[in-house]
Amino acid sequence: MAMSWQKKNLLNRFFEKTFKKLFDYSNNAGDYIEKNIFRKYSSLNRSKRFIISWLLLIVILFFVLVVQNFMLSDYYQVNKFIPGGVFSEGIVGTFTNANPIYATSDVDSTVSHLLFASLFTYNNQNKLVGDLASSYSIDTTGRVYTIKLKPNLFWQDGRPLTSQDVVFTYNLIQNPDTQSPFQSSFQGIKVTATNPTTVVFKLPDVLSSFIYSLTNGIVPEHILGSIPPIDMRSALFNTNHPIGSGPFSWQGIEVTGSDPTNAESQIQLVPNKYFNGGQAKLSEYIIKSYPTNQLLQQAFLANQVIAAVGLSNKNVNKIPNVYRYHFLFTAGTYVFFKTSSGFLTDQQLRQALVMATNVPQIINSLGYVTHQVSEPLLVGQLGYNPKYKQSSLNLNGANQLLQSNGWLLSKNGYRYKNNQLLQFSLTTLDTPDYTMVANLLQKQWQKIGVKLNLNIQAPGDFNISLQYHQYDALLYDISIGIDPDVFIYWDSSQANPQLTGSLNFSEFKNSTADESLESGRTRLNPALRVIKYQSFLNVWQQQAPAVGLYQPGLILVSHSVINGLRGHVINTNTDIFANLVNWEIDSQRQTE
Repeated sequence: MAMSWQKKNLLNRFFEKTFKKLFDYSNNAGDYIEKNIFRKYSSLNRSKRFIISWLLLIVILFFVLVVQNFMLSDYYQVNKFIPGGVFSEGIVGTFTNANPIYATSDVDSTVSHLLFASLFTYNNQNKLVGDLASSYSIDTTGRVYTIKLKPNLFWQDGRPLTSQDVVFTYNLIQNPDTQSPFQSSFQGIKVTATNPTTVVFKLPDVLSSFIYSLTNGIVPEHILGSIPPIDMRSALFNTNHPIGSGPFSWQGIEVTGSDPTNAESQIQLVPNKYFNGGQAKLSEYIIKSYPTNQLLQQAFLANQVIAAVGLSNKNVNKIPNVYRYHFLFTAGTYVFFKTSSGFLTDQQLRQALVMATNVPQIINSLGYVTHQVSEPLLVGQLGYNPKYKQSSLNLNGANQLLQSNGWLLSKNGYRYKNNQLLQFSLTTLDTPDYTMVANLLQKQWQKIGVKLNLNIQAPGDFNISLQYHQYDALLYDISIGIDPDVFIYWDSSQANPQLTGSLNFSEFKNSTADESLESGRTRLNPALRVIKYQSFLNVWQQQAPAVGLYQPGLILVSHSVINGLRGHVINTNTDIFANLVNWEIDSQRQTE
């Protein structure tokens, strides 16, 4: 329907009014812009200084805010350890052999332990735990040990590790042609594999401490099986590219120096991706050996190594801004008197020397907390009995013993019998602690008229003296461990220096002690073992084949924090690696 003329008229008037208003708004806007923008533009020059000042203030405030945020980040960011990092450790000694059936020195045993896994090892509570082994059982006779291996074990070259490798290792140790220093510990033991993951050890007699002996590294049959045992010690495998199943793999070795007095070695190891305990967090482990403690200390101070093992506590305390990790050995430091020859065959002389030894003074000079050793067993160990402690310091009693035995005191302060001067030599290893203790003993025993000559030797010479028992008296420590079986140190059968690995350093022989030692180690009942050992302790106290001093300690000093490492009781120097796969030295700041 067409729109009416009235509506059209009203619509036209509405549009006219609207357009007029828009025109007015446009004119007013133009006037406003002209008045408030263009006309005032010239006045901006006068405000320039004011505007710049405000802009500068804003910049300063922004900078302060950034700095404040960075400084306050300490409150919500912390250093967190991360995987990676190259760890370098310095040790005194010479690298000669990584093969675990030969490794005995500190350097060799450290390298061997990192490369080769064993059936059992010790955790950081010093408890025996499985390494390659998952479990073990003992039959009712006490002579058959059945070891179960963990599944999916591999060598560092990717080949499977089976029970046959374990059998091969122990047969190799038992073979006299191999000349392993551990041969005597496994004589007469039959080792068989019943399946790829089961090993059976059949002992000729009950041996209560046997399970603790299964901590040596296992070697690969597929590599060494073709080498005659007589050539095993000189095999290139031992020093060129050993392959094991431990937490680290061999990377390379660099040797400098022309003779033992200046020879240094650097051994590079990398994490073993096949290790059954998980891949190590460190990206590389470097072992550097030095011929003397002085050179090791110099290298540490020069930051050539991150950590050092074997420095004396006194020297460590002089080094600022370092981290110290203290470990106490289940071992004893003794002076072993060679009872088979010379003046020290005299029991009364040995007793006098024990009474003239001021053990508390020696311990106070060490500079670290330890326990006194006064028996063949350690305080708190199964079988230990304070009733059988060695004599305490008694200079009057010592002098009376010597006087009654015909050793007369001369004007020069020394004793003589039949025109013979009471003198003998004390042999020990050239370390800060041993040297300090030897000098103290020299002064202490001089007070009763004994002339003590010190024979402080470098590692190479000392090892020869140790092996062939070439000494009058020996200052040294022996590893006793958790179990009280000390047969190898005091039984007559172990006194022959011609016997490979003879550890009866006093060459002590006594039938009553022998019977007691042999009875104690062949009983599984702890209470019965305690009873059996009493006769041995009594004889040892009376015969005085040695004088006990202290439990030795170990200090690892480091330029950086080693996350995952803490001091604890250890049996050997390699037990510090109980938690090695979790060690960390690198860190970065991260938000909590």
